[in-house]
Amino acid sequence: MPELKRKGDWMQTYTGKKFWPLDPRSEEINIEDIAHSLAFSCRFNGHCNKFYSVAQHSVFVSTLVRPSEVLAALLHDSAEAYLGDIISPLKIYLPNILEIEKNLKKIIFQYFDIKEYDKQEIIRADKVALYTEMRDIMGKPPETWKEFEHYSQLLPKQKIVPISPKKKRNLVS
Repeated sequence: MPELKRKGDWMQTYTGKKFWPLDPRSEEINIEDIAHSLAFSCRFNGHCNKFYSVAQHSVFVSTLVRPSEVLAALLHDSAEAYLGDIISPLKIYLPNILEIEKNLKKIIFQYFDIKEYDKQEIIRADKVALYTEMRDIMGKPPETWKEFEHYSQLLPKQKIVPISPKKKRNLVS
């Protein structure tokens, strides 16, 4: 049977499958592709003192939420496995990518049967993780980070120790 016309073009995933970022389908989501890609994607566009993966960030965020929110927290950046990690200061000026990311995340959550989750709890955990990561794996900032004071009391005292991509991929998959 011939392939139906899809929106946009396809990319090849780690497992060798075709994936259409502009026309995602739930049945094409693959946890191995997500885990591998996020394990090899560096946070902060690589501007950190040591390699620190989006996968390790996702696992960290999942430790900061209630048990009922762990899967949604673990997958909160899963769309980046197919779209890349676009830094926040740039992403806000790219409304199309925000819509593409939102749609893809919806499809991924559908695949994992995540129907309801506490978005605010995950946003809070993501911010706590962000400022902990900035404290532990970034150089000295040229000025105080936006919102840092608001979250500084919530940061864990324990320092982040970056894990290699291969080890992190095995933890996520």
